[in-house]
Parts: sequence; C-alpha cells; structure tokens
Amino acid sequence: MRAATPLLPLVLLLASAPLARAQQPARAHEVPALAVEKYKLANGLTVLLHEDHKTPVTAVHVWYKVGSQDEKAGRTGFAHLFEHLMFQGSKHHDRDYFGPLEPLGAEVNGNTTEDRTVYFESVPANAAELALWLEADRMGFLVPAMTQAKLDNQRDVVKNERRESVENVPYGMSEEALRRALYPEGHPYRHEVIGSMADLSAASLDDVSAFFRTYYAPDNAILSIAGDIDRAKIKAQVEKLFGPIPKGPAVARPKPWVPKLDGPKHLKETDRVSLPRARLVWPTVPSLHPDEVALDVLASVLGGLDKENRLYVALMHDRDLAANVDASHPTQALSGTFEVDLLAPPDGDLDEVVKVAREQIERLKREGPTDDEVAKSRNGRESDLIQGLQSVLTKAETFSTYEALAGDPTAYRAELDRLFAVTAGDVKRVANRYLTDAFIRMDVVPGPPAERPAEPEVARTAPSPFEPTQQARDTDAAVATPTVGPPPAFAPPSFERRTLSNGLSVWVAPRRELPIVTLQLVVPYGETSSPAGKEGAGSLAVGLLDGGTASRTAAQMAGELSEMGADLGLTCSLEWSGASLTTLIRHLDRALDVYADAVLNPAFPQDEVDRRKLLRLAALEARRDSPDEVSADVFRRLVFGATHPYGRPSLGTPATVESITRDDLAAFHRSIFTPKAATIIVVGDVEPDAIAKALEARFGRWEARPAPAKVVPAPPGATNAGALFVVDSPGAAQSVLAVGRLGVARKSPEVPALSILNAIVGGQFSSRLNMNLREDKGYSYGVSSEFRTLRAPGWFEARGSVQTNVTRQSVEELRRELADLQGPRPLTDEEVDSAKRRAEYGFPSRFETTFDVADQLAAIAAYELPDDHLATYLGRIAAVDRAEAQRLAAEHLKPASMTTLIVGDRAAIEPELKKLPDGAAVRFVDEDGEPAEAE
Repeated sequence: MRAATPLLPLVLLLASAPLARAQQPARAHEVPALAVEKYKLANGLTVLLHEDHKTPVTAVHVWYKVGSQDEKAGRTGFAHLFEHLMFQGSKHHDRDYFGPLEPLGAEVNGNTTEDRTVYFESVPANAAELALWLEADRMGFLVPAMTQAKLDNQRDVVKNERRESVENVPYGMSEEALRRALYPEGHPYRHEVIGSMADLSAASLDDVSAFFRTYYAPDNAILSIAGDIDRAKIKAQVEKLFGPIPKGPAVARPKPWVPKLDGPKHLKETDRVSLPRARLVWPTVPSLHPDEVALDVLASVLGGLDKENRLYVALMHDRDLAANVDASHPTQALSGTFEVDLLAPPDGDLDEVVKVAREQIERLKREGPTDDEVAKSRNGRESDLIQGLQSVLTKAETFSTYEALAGDPTAYRAELDRLFAVTAGDVKRVANRYLTDAFIRMDVVPGPPAERPAEPEVARTAPSPFEPTQQARDTDAAVATPTVGPPPAFAPPSFERRTLSNGLSVWVAPRRELPIVTLQLVVPYGETSSPAGKEGAGSLAVGLLDGGTASRTAAQMAGELSEMGADLGLTCSLEWSGASLTTLIRHLDRALDVYADAVLNPAFPQDEVDRRKLLRLAALEARRDSPDEVSADVFRRLVFGATHPYGRPSLGTPATVESITRDDLAAFHRSIFTPKAATIIVVGDVEPDAIAKALEARFGRWEARPAPAKVVPAPPGATNAGALFVVDSPGAAQSVLAVGRLGVARKSPEVPALSILNAIVGGQFSSRLNMNLREDKGYSYGVSSEFRTLRAPGWFEARGSVQTNVTRQSVEELRRELADLQGPRPLTDEEVDSAKRRAEYGFPSRFETTFDVADQLAAIAAYELPDDHLATYLGRIAAVDRAEAQRLAAEHLKPASMTTLIVGDRAAIEPELKKLPDGAAVRFVDEDGEPAEAE
C-alpha cells in the first residue's frame, strides 16, 4: 500500500534511494517480525499492543473505519469536518482536547482519507492512561457535549483549511477536476476528502449526531498502543475505559470499484503558475490486490529510482525538457491509480514532455525493466520500512493500517514477501495490462486561476437544544480524569568522542534496537558563506555532492546507494551544511565508500552543474507562484535588508544563479569542507572504536586545510520596524500574514525563557494566537510563531493564512494579542508552568530515532554548544520563571517594533487596511521585495 506524494519543484536534488546488489539472487527481506498482541473486547473493539522500551514514550492510535467514501450526497467533507469536531470536547472533558496533553509535550493530531479517520497521541509513558481516557470519552460521550457553536466554529476552520491547502496553492484546484473525470457519478472517491464549500455550509447538528452514532463505535475501530508500556496494566485500563461503550449499528462497506475509462481524456486548466504541469493517471487496483506490488515496482523504475528512473534519464539527464518528474502508485480500499507527474520549465513544451514520457512507458511495456532495477526498487522499500519502524507512533500506525486492510497487524511482512517475489516479467505484464491508451491527462498551464466555488452564507442559529441519547453509560472510570505523575526518568543519549589523524572529530552514540546506522557530517558554514553576487552558490554546491566524483558518475553513485537502500541527504541551511547517510548495518562498509567519495571528491561535472542551475531557476519561478513562499522570502529581506547575510535570498536570484560557475561551486566546497571544522556524528548499531577505524580508512586522507572564519553578521542598519508592507496576489483565496522583528542569538542566555514565552504566544496549538484567530474567531486554519536563533541575532515571526475578507481584523487581533502581554493580559503562572511542563515531559520524544539523535547532536556541532547542552537542558528550562518571561515579552514582542507583511489580493484588502493606524503608510512591494508600482 503506497500513499500519493505531492509534486514539488526540487531545490536541492537529494539522493534518497533503495537497495540490493545488481544481479544478486533473490533473497528474503529483513524487515523484523515485531511482536504484536491482538485481541478484541466484548463490544468488538480491536486492540493491538506492542512493547518498545528504548525511550519512555507511548503512542496511542485510534483508527475509525470511516472516511469520505462513507459520505452521502450533499454532505461531502463531513468525515473530515467530524475529525475536527472530535477535538472540541466530550461529556467528561468538555473543553479543548489539546489542553491536558500539550502540557505533557504530547504530539496530538488526526487526519482523514477516503477510507478512514485516525486520531493519535504520542505521550510520555506515564500519560498513556490519560490519552486512553480522552479517546474513550470522545468515543462514548462526544454527542452530549456537541453544540451549534462548536459546529459553526469548526466549519469555518475547515473552510480555511480548504482555502489554504486547495484554493491558495499552485495547481490546487486541478485535483477536483481530475477526480470528476476519473470516477463516475456515485463512486465514493469522486469528491475531495475536504469536501465542497456548499456542502460544508449545509452540515447541521443533526447530521453530526447521526454520523457519530453510525460510525464512531468500538466495533468500527482499531486501538493500537505501542511503546514503553506494561501490557497487563494497559489491558486493564483499556477494558475499564472502553469496555462499557456499547457496539454501534452494522455498517455497510462499499465494495471495491475500479473505474473503467473508455479511452483517453485530456483536461486543461489555467492557474497562476510559472511551470506547466501534466499529470497522467490510469485506474489500477485496490490495496492488497495481487498486482499491487508489481505496479509499485513499475512506478519506482519509471519515476522513482534516484537519478536512474526512466523519466529522469530521458527528460532531465539526456535532455533538459522537464523541471521535475515522478511516478507513483497510490492504492486504497476501493481502487488505485498509477500516476505520472511531469513539470516543464517556464515556457517549456508540455506536449513534448508528455510525448517522451509516453515513449518511456511504451519501452517498458515492450522490454520490461532490468533485474537490477527491480532489485533496487524492492530493496529501497525494505530499507524505508525498517527505518520507519524506529518510531513508536509509526509502529502503531503501521499495525492499525495492516489490521484494517488485511486483518493482521504484521501483514506488512507478507506484503514485503510479495514484493520480493516480483520479477521483471511481472512488471512488464502489469505495465501492459494497466498502462493502456485509456488514461487521463490533466494539464495545468500558466493563466488566470480557476474560478473558486461560491461560499454560501450560513444562517447561524441559536445553540440547539438537541440532546440525543448518549451512547455509553457513565462509570467511575469514565467520569474521573486520570492523573499523571512526574516525568518518566530519562537521560538524553550520551556520545563518545574520537578524533581522526587529520583532526576530524567523530561523535558516536550507540543505539542497538535495529540494524541501522545514521551518519551526519556537519560543517559550520552555510548559505551565508556564499560570496556577494553569488547567492545560491552554497546550496547548489552542497546539492552537487551527489552529482558525481572522479570515480563515479551521478548515476553510478545513485545506483550504488539504491542497491544498498541507503539514503544520502544533503543540507545547506543559512549557517551550516551537512551530508547524512542512513543505511542498514550490513551495507555499512560499502555505503561508507560512496559517502566518503561524495564528501571528499565531488567533481562538479559541467553537465550536472548546468542541469542543477536550470532546475534552480525553475524552482525560483515556482516559488513566486506560492504566497507562502513569497512571504517567507520577502519577510526576511524586510527585517534584515537585501544585502544582510540573513536577508539575502537563500536560493539566489535568477541573476545570481546564472552567474554561478563550476569553479565557484568547487571553490565553495574546498573552502568550507575541511576536517579542521567538520564533525561526523554516528548514531546506531556500532562500536565507537570500530566505526572510528572505518572512518579513518576513508576520511583520514582528507586534507587538513585551515578553516575559514565563520560568518557572524553585524546587526542590520535598518529593520523596517513598525512598517506595513503588502505583496499583491490577485485573486488569492487567503492573505498570508507575517509579523515580526529582530530576535536573539543562539547562545543568548535568554533562549530558554524565550522558548517558554513563544510556546504561550504561538508555539503550540493552544497558544494565544492560535486559539484567538482559529478557535475563537475562525479566521484561520492555524497561526504560529517562532524565535529563529542564529549565530548573530535572528528573528521572531508570527505567521498564518487568514480569510481575505477579515485580513484587517486578523492583523488587529494578532497585534492586540501581542500588545495585551504588556497590558490587560500579562503572562500567568499557570501558562508559564504549563509551557515548562510541556518542554520537560516532551523531551524524551526528541530522541526516538537515529535521525532524531543525529539532528540533536548536529545542532551542538554546528553552533559549538557545550557537550552537556542536552544533559543540562531541563535544568535551564526549570530555571525560567514568569517574571523573566514577562520581561522578555516587553522587550521583544511590542507590536510597534514589528514589521508586518501581507501577501494577498490588494484590490480586496486595501480599502480595509487603510483603517489600520498605519494603513495610510502601507508600502507595496513585489515578490522580490522591491517597491511595486502604485495602482
């Protein structure tokens, strides 16, 4: 079972690949058989339990067998709307669901697809009973707490989500037209999960009650619990809390229904995009169909294998016809699709791109793939699954998924068995059977955006007296909220230091749970080290570490990594760069050979440099189409200035990218990649001395050149404090707001207190900003804030997308919330204590996987923090008090000191913005932050 992945323009081409040696004989996969206890309560609730004691964290995952496929005509989007309503309180906890869990550092969320709705919490181990109690209360007692006001509020939130995720993003509206062309009238997948504005407006409280009583019952659910648990204790809690909830009515399940196309269909829409896109879609098979895994391999060979897939070679390597290519095979309970996504460069010939793609498909139908391609495809899937099973939440989700699909929580292993039995002949057969001339081509080309559907007004009624019969009876366990004791004992992973002969530092943190190892090389230089006039050189240079060496071409490098299922990740942030490697331990020696070659010997071949520059230019054009991306880029420039290292465009501009040469990239690499400044972090199933020896053999010959000075910028001369800017985005469905100012440096002693302050203001779901603009006013799908800390003072930013017609009111509310911190609503002891508990209880969850640990240590290396930075973290948080946080609010969060940027429809918002105190002085800038012509 594979999920669809959105098509995004590439910024860095990251090598993320599959595995297995070419021409090797068939082998069994190595995905572990995890121990899962499965049983059912008398009321039909399926329970799955798995123990994992590496960190004191437990995941609770509830899967309801209801999705958009179960919706009735005229009520599309209702399953997703109901997901939101489930967080609004239940009979014995009639208030926000996040309230009890966020102070415990929990990860809490839910999501809806065509087939199911899930809710999950990742909590400290001793808070598992509280999470279970909350889940049981909303399963058994939601309707008595439901009100018209809650329905109206969440209907507005979901509408904002639709505006933000569908109507205000490039290509967003085309998916609905594609569904209507693919699925016939009456098909459960014909409409979008998020639904239509008209149907959302029509939802009533009676609908809510009927929907709940039909689908939210224990015999229509799966409860999966994974992590640091005592099974006997958990089983008693599950029985006590969920056992009294009665069964629900029998639910009729839609039958699998794969649509049939009579012939090709060609659809075309225009949108405010710079890059033409074509999507080719064929109907295939539902999940667990015998042909599913062969189609998965076909997708990987055609458009998945890094730098080796057929579409990349034909369209991006041999010819510069495409800006991005991808093939995928998402399947669901009723049907599946084979999808090819093709992105042309600006002014590219989309017909030619599609023609070449079709030629590659026909070639696969004639010749089939090679055995090598099949092996790489299946090995990558194996490696991805093993790596994912490090997280207890991923485990719980995996168990629920396969229980729902196959009736067996460990059926992921059987699926891998089927995958490893796939042959090249199987792939050729399914290509011919399913990739016929009966397919849909959906083009989106530059032009006016598609017309958005009307938003009917909803008559807001008084709170309804409707009080349906409750589903479950009250019990002592249902009424009493479980208490949570002190945080579980936890010490962050320690690491051992080794130093290679050339001075290269090696930090090793052993982890024994799975046969995986992650390496992260860190150099404390990033895009700020790019020369003036060559902005974007840093990220291009680091991205080209996988572009070929003296002994390996880019394709050969990608191929070797694919054979091993190893992932090579390349990062260039503002102030540090990195190259990561994750591999199964049995491939470590060979993976290290490729890794060291990439880091030490990049050749920067001219053809790869030219290709990456073309892709970067296309990506820059695509960013201008996204209001969110425009806001992010322009806001930094407004705060720091166009020439400040923190204000420069981190990906460059068309002019700077055009000017960058191969020699510029080689010089950047030679300058910053030196063992004198670098650190290699190793996390996984290794012995410190053994891995140090292996690294010495490969990195010991690295020339110990002097390290350049780190860039520590001076404060900007002018910051546009108090100014209001607007970037016009004609016809935008929402306005993107950014409000902020200069902040503090990474090593500032104020950082712990600022993290607590930020959590209260906008750093968590129940923050003041989010509760106001989302939960109270319904203006936004979400508003958040962050203090971004760097070597020199960084910046504070509050950000969110809001309805166009309340842009002015949203700016006023955001500013008022910040002003109130120094006025009528100062910080409270309860808020500060809650934010501190959140940091303390949530600390262990930052170390679940090898990637997590490597990321934590990478920050220490990049910013030269003390070795005990993690060990002393909780002490620094404990020392924060309300007085200090209040002082910092007065110093850093005064609205008058902040820059405000709005990216939205000028014609629609300008008249109202003039009513703001600073509205008469609003300045208009373009997508690059340059002054715009007055209208």
